[in-house]
Amino acid sequence: MQISIIIVSLNEAQNIQPVVKLLKDNGGNSLKELFVVDGGSTDNTCELAAAAGATVLHSKPGRATQMNFGASQATGDLLYFVHADTRPPTSYLQDIIAAVKDGHPIGCFRFQFDSKRLLLKVNSFFTRFDKMWCRGGDQSLFVTREIFEELNGYCPTYKIMEEYDFIKRARKKYSFKIIPKDVIVSARKYEYNGYFRVQVANLTVFNMYRFGCSQDAMVNAYRKLLK
Repeated sequence: MQISIIIVSLNEAQNIQPVVKLLKDNGGNSLKELFVVDGGSTDNTCELAAAAGATVLHSKPGRATQMNFGASQATGDLLYFVHADTRPPTSYLQDIIAAVKDGHPIGCFRFQFDSKRLLLKVNSFFTRFDKMWCRGGDQSLFVTREIFEELNGYCPTYKIMEEYDFIKRARKKYSFKIIPKDVIVSARKYEYNGYFRVQVANLTVFNMYRFGCSQDAMVNAYRKLLK
């Protein structure tokens, strides 16, 4: 069983090399390939990613579009989608393979922020629970290629909530595993905007999605609330 890793990037020069190095150093023989799918960075993200050992692909911008493009180029049995500003556990590959062999063809990790703030620790605590409102792309997502293709990947028209939508569709048919280990997630969004502002933005968009608001309306609301 081999895994293809897909990292979406857009001006992630500060973060891209550490995550690529961590994933490459701990991939072993089961790591088939590691793609950084760039959506038009104007910094040196691509050069740094290539220097760290990633295969850099160029795509139209947009997380769903970039992740789908990376998946279309992947040849592994498993797909693992990782955000550029996160750090999966060093045992990520063994953990994912074990989960799939145990009957869970899709899943994620829990997460912790790279911050000691108490309120962020509270957020992290809830990622251990199997509730949709506790999920998100920051936790990283693994899925078998077969299921990803069966579900036609991420909805290409989505500009926001694309990972939530994919998980929701997958869970209707397949067992979802929350691996009891932590991805380390950047707290930069909270540092820039403040804890309560980010929470309001997340809750607003989550509820807009639930009530069927358009993608443009959700994106506009999110951008108005956050820097």
